[in-house]
Amino acid sequence: MKPAIVLGTHTMGLAVIRSLGMMGVPVVAVYYDRHKDMGYVSKYVKCSIYAPHPEREEKKFLELLLGCASRFGGGLLMPVSDETLVAVSRHRDLLASCYIVACAEWEVTRRLIDKKYSYALAESIGVAVPKTLIPTSMADVECYGKAIEYPCLVKPCHSHLFFSRFGRKMIPVENFKQMVSVYQQAVNAGMDVMLQEIIPGDDTHVVNYNSYFWDDKPLVEFTAQHLRKAPPEFGSPCIAVSKQIPEVIEPGRRILHAMGFYGYSCTEFKKDSRDGVYKLMEVNGRHNLSTLLAVNCGINFPWLHYRHLMDGIVPEQTEFLENLYWVDTERDLPCIPKRIFRQRESFTQIFEPYIHQHISAVYDLHDLKPFIKRYIDFGNHAVKHLLKLE
Repeated sequence: MKPAIVLGTHTMGLAVIRSLGMMGVPVVAVYYDRHKDMGYVSKYVKCSIYAPHPEREEKKFLELLLGCASRFGGGLLMPVSDETLVAVSRHRDLLASCYIVACAEWEVTRRLIDKKYSYALAESIGVAVPKTLIPTSMADVECYGKAIEYPCLVKPCHSHLFFSRFGRKMIPVENFKQMVSVYQQAVNAGMDVMLQEIIPGDDTHVVNYNSYFWDDKPLVEFTAQHLRKAPPEFGSPCIAVSKQIPEVIEPGRRILHAMGFYGYSCTEFKKDSRDGVYKLMEVNGRHNLSTLLAVNCGINFPWLHYRHLMDGIVPEQTEFLENLYWVDTERDLPCIPKRIFRQRESFTQIFEPYIHQHISAVYDLHDLKPFIKRYIDFGNHAVKHLLKLE
């Protein structure tokens, strides 16, 4: 059996590694962040390789992959972070001479990586989106600042670049002065941003439409509801639950069709409490944080992906288990005090996912090393933070 070369081994990568490893696929883990990556220490990894950063040192990253072709050529190359997706997609033709590449070409990937294209495309085909303004100058900001309601979001066109620089996926602003300040910081960092309305509704209004598309058709689909994010409201999901959400099937299919997308994706929507309409948040063209939720509900997307591209076995839709929770405990627990004292959530709401049947994002009694490494990394980060405060 040919190997799967998993590019990036944080939470998404760990999920893919386990999903493939349990099916007997030999996994090669390529990691580039010693302080955050943890999947490369999983028992399912046959070989781990430290790589240059795919965004900051793209040329060296590609050289490493090409150099590894003598050992792993013919294997499935799987980018599972936005940084590796961009690097691999941009040079897909070159890498396809050595590997089977599990992502779309750059023309397709660019439409989902750059959010301003995603929103414009969605609007043009009738998929609902938040009100979004795209400034190209401070004069635009001043003009738009008078037209938009506050609070609102300053949201990056390229989420992964913004998060790498500012440590947040987006920044809420309460007034025009804050908007100007955040916009100027983004401009100084060389980043394009959008001004976007905040869709009313708490974290439970956000849902995922996960799918495997091929030949312009959805072969396998899975939906889930977010319950909590870390940090609350504007962070990444830390608790989700499998659930049938038929309202997002049609708009999810429509946006992927318009993008010409194929392969696995996770499309995120948020239900607007004003009109009940699910509005597009983003399309991720790689395996997502809660990949293990679908796997434990009966749909192993990484395995379907592997078998299709490597063995030609076309995936078929199967029923999935509902009401199974996915929890990222280490990211959820620090936010609990805020949820209790500021958001007035009850203890029942807080602990319900832990009481019922659930799957952990990282903890696995049969594969403990990634969990241990994560806690060591958390501890090291906390010590460094305290030392800076002194």
